[in-house]
Amino acid sequence: MIRSFFALAAMPSLALAAEAQEGAARLPSTGNLPGQLGQLLVGLLLVIGLIFLMAWAVRRIQNITPRGGQIIKLVASQALGPRDRLLLVQVGSEQILLGLSAGRITPLHVLAEPVHLPDGEPASAEFAQRLMELLGKDQKDKS
Repeated sequence: MIRSFFALAAMPSLALAAEAQEGAARLPSTGNLPGQLGQLLVGLLLVIGLIFLMAWAVRRIQNITPRGGQIIKLVASQALGPRDRLLLVQVGSEQILLGLSAGRITPLHVLAEPVHLPDGEPASAEFAQRLMELLGKDQKDKS
């Protein structure tokens, strides 16, 4: 009984060994190894060149869009904490106050009267005070 068990267990391994011998007979000889390595190298260089060509083309396509005609502009930004910010965004002639936190953007208020900042001057504490006035909240309410 034990002999028949071992005989049955050995049959698949014998079949695999026979297949391995047949597969080894079908493999090409390694006599043309330099030619195969040359083909491999040329193919690798073609693939790398294609990657660089595609990256260059994508950068060119992205630069085609006009930069001066941006519709959405960031007017001001105020950090509230390490991950929280207030953003004042201008879309066309309308300004929107957005709350930005980790994984979430919340529209807080659409300003009826746009806030005008001189060009090149960053937002200051006056901006925060004006913003609180527009939202109908007073700085004294916090304390």
